[in-house]
Amino acid sequence: MDGSTTKSLTIANPSESNLTSTVLDLDLRVLFLTAANSGDGISTSALALARQLSEMSSGRVLLVDASQSANNLSHQLGVQKERGFRDLLFNQDNAPRLEDCILEVSTLPFHVLPNGRHIRGAEHLTPEQLRPLLKQLAEQYRFVVIDGDPVYSAADTLVIATLVDGVVLVVRAEDTRWEVAQAATQRLSQAGAKVVGSVFNGRKYYMPKWLYNNL
Repeated sequence: MDGSTTKSLTIANPSESNLTSTVLDLDLRVLFLTAANSGDGISTSALALARQLSEMSSGRVLLVDASQSANNLSHQLGVQKERGFRDLLFNQDNAPRLEDCILEVSTLPFHVLPNGRHIRGAEHLTPEQLRPLLKQLAEQYRFVVIDGDPVYSAADTLVIATLVDGVVLVVRAEDTRWEVAQAATQRLSQAGAKVVGSVFNGRKYYMPKWLYNNL
């Protein structure tokens, strides 16, 4: 689906990320981003990760909006009225085809699967629902980056985290306490998730950034 009418969104780079090992690891195809706290920049980091993977890998990349936040990625891109992730999982009576939910946004070098317009009632995401969709996405894309909610804010977070190939924890510089980040990592690990790394987001530079890059 053509997403030429979507909003233009500036993608900010996380301050630090090392993607070399990720690109070379063929077992890491589906990556889920979460954080310990709200406001740590999960969506910003997911956008940056998807872009960097697109630049470093020869395969196709898909960014999935799985966040239930009122200001999630779909709202930021202006595609909140498009069918997407939730419709594929919860719209049992009139489930759309996956190819009809994928957006090509002219300003982005990767495809986007919006959160969707299905209004959830009392449904809870289950592994049985999600596992087939993740398998289908992994077969069509070299990398699938999933933008999620913080560890403690949504029940879906741990369900998704345990089914993906790797979880990336977003840590906001000078804001996220290390004890809180450590507790979130332990919670993920206890649930059976594989934490493969972290993104250090929002770092403040107290000397020129070019000097940091050349140290």
